[in-house]
Amino acid sequence: MRELRGIGASPGGAAGPVYRLAPPPALPPAPAGVDPAAEKAVLRAAVATVAADLTRRADAARDTTAAEVLRAQVLMAQDETLVDAADDGIDGGTDAPHAVADALAVHRAAFEAAGGYLAERVSDLDDLRDRLVAACLGLPMPGVPDPGHPFLLAARDLAPADTAGLDPALVLGLVTAEGGPTSHTAILARTLGIPAVVRCAGILDVADGTLASLDGSAGVVTVDVSAETATEVNAARLAEAERRARSHGPGRTADGHRVALLANIGSALDLTGEVEGVGLFRTELLYLDRTEAPTHEEQVRAYQEVFAALPGRKVVVRTLDAGADKPLPFLRLAVEPNPALGIRGLRVARQTPSVLTTQLGAIATAAAATDAEVWVMTPMVATAAEASAFAASCREHGLPTTGVMIEVPAAALRAGTVLREVDFLSIGTNDLSQYTFAADRMCGDLAELLDPWQPALIGLLASCAAAGVAAGKPVGVCGESAADPDFALVLAGLGVSSLSMAPRSIPAVRESLAAHTLDECRRFAAAALAADTPQAARAAVRR
Repeated sequence: MRELRGIGASPGGAAGPVYRLAPPPALPPAPAGVDPAAEKAVLRAAVATVAADLTRRADAARDTTAAEVLRAQVLMAQDETLVDAADDGIDGGTDAPHAVADALAVHRAAFEAAGGYLAERVSDLDDLRDRLVAACLGLPMPGVPDPGHPFLLAARDLAPADTAGLDPALVLGLVTAEGGPTSHTAILARTLGIPAVVRCAGILDVADGTLASLDGSAGVVTVDVSAETATEVNAARLAEAERRARSHGPGRTADGHRVALLANIGSALDLTGEVEGVGLFRTELLYLDRTEAPTHEEQVRAYQEVFAALPGRKVVVRTLDAGADKPLPFLRLAVEPNPALGIRGLRVARQTPSVLTTQLGAIATAAAATDAEVWVMTPMVATAAEASAFAASCREHGLPTTGVMIEVPAAALRAGTVLREVDFLSIGTNDLSQYTFAADRMCGDLAELLDPWQPALIGLLASCAAAGVAAGKPVGVCGESAADPDFALVLAGLGVSSLSMAPRSIPAVRESLAAHTLDECRRFAAAALAADTPQAARAAVRR
């Protein structure tokens, strides 16, 4: 046996034969001469084929986040700019597969240069290129293997189209050579409850069919395990799943200290099973694929569907999280040199205030028609003045409970001042990590800086939680780190009052909290804060 080490991205253990993702199609040598009309017909047929396939996958996706990414890929495939650029290549004497690959290479370079959210979409463009090239050549679409039995899926990285239709009964675990703990692959693995390890060097050298096990918490893949070991790992996984399936009730420590366990959702379709409430209702889904903003009435219907499903329970609505780094056509924002640091989140209201006021009005109307306890928060707040202005706008619309997301280090450092203006804080650890460490979330080479166990990040979390305790106001965490059963103990020990995560992650976190007292959690938090590295912090808590 030998060990490969990466970054744990989704907790849990699994074992089985490893099978690698099918490689992308290889471009044949460019032909000496082409018929432009015929090649343009091939191009348009390929666009139609790929768009139809991605739409089918989006409709069948198990997760709304995956579905929205796939529909965004459909828009990319059908984009007139892309088709026109490929047509220009054909007119220049190349064939359809080379023309579309060249056109997407230009788009790819622009996305990488833009950074932020657009840089995160580079893998989507690569997947789109592979699919369009395959369609032009009349080859099968690249994708997930189907060995006919459960297996561990290995890949350089996974595209949304690959992950959207994954069946957890067949794909027991995911291992990628690239990516990071906040990548699309990692987030979807946690949503589906599939153990995952990312940034695992050497995984692509493992031959198909090799028996291996993985530990998604420790970030370890063990190759060439015995059949007996694999059986033991999977038996333990099934026993744990069954035990957690019987776990119900609110989150609390062994001595009864309450820590609310809430769900992250994008629509009512994500409400699987019984939940205490919703800690993050992402409203972006309603705005995607739109050339005009959704109307007040459209928004009311979408919000009311979620609120009505949770009578008497808390629903924290995040206002539109989009902007220069997550462009939406109807916003018509200017291109920026550094979109991740530009007009995004609440800052969009500076240029198009009607988007925010219409949304707040729709939320208020939907809330008034249901019995849900509706809270509202906004992203990308940097100062107490911004928090105060947002709270005032909410009150004007009849929304009494307002908060802000803590993603910008400036707001975290002044959490006490911010809390004078609002009723609660919700910490988005993904973006807070990115901005604290000046590390792009999609830069695999910097993945270790985005580890939530980084002591500097834990220090910021501690200061926010302490500010909440001092003010007597709740401070929650809605980033992906909340889904880690061990890290949840640290957060509880710091004084965080609620944890919000994918619904499938809640049972494991509930069980972890129930096994430890609040004093133990406080000792875990102190040990993590005292560590010098994320590895030392993690090890100290596990000891």
